[in-house]
Amino acid sequence: MGDVAEVGAPAPDFALEGTSGTFRLSDHRGRRVVLLFYTLDRGAVCARQFRSYAVSGTAMDDLDATVVGISGQSLESHHRFQRRDGVTVPLLSDPDLAVATAYGAAIPVVGTRRSVMVIDAEGVLRHRHVHPIGLSYATVGDLRRALDAL
Repeated sequence: MGDVAEVGAPAPDFALEGTSGTFRLSDHRGRRVVLLFYTLDRGAVCARQFRSYAVSGTAMDDLDATVVGISGQSLESHHRFQRRDGVTVPLLSDPDLAVATAYGAAIPVVGTRRSVMVIDAEGVLRHRHVHPIGLSYATVGDLRRALDAL
């Protein structure tokens, strides 16, 4: 995928298999997209993060954006995570971390860093937040503020 995507530049297109089928970024042109990179399906912080989105159902729906989670685990692992923790956000499998790398969300040994990327309706990366410590995550309110800033 080349260099790391910069805010203000076209977002790198990709296609990944996910819990709701194949997700191709370019198929969502005309709609805002939020990419939620996360570390592990079995991680405690990741579980809190995605459970918080599930219990915020209406607030998530009101974001007026396509929201997906991305990590390096398999689809089987993602399906278990959804069942076990009530995750409602579609999860995409990035096993070689190519997409995480293209968006600057991959680090050696750890894998995927908890990050939020917001892509506008024209396909331009408009917001990037990489959490410096994996113990925090973007709340629905944080996602709303990032989208409102577009």
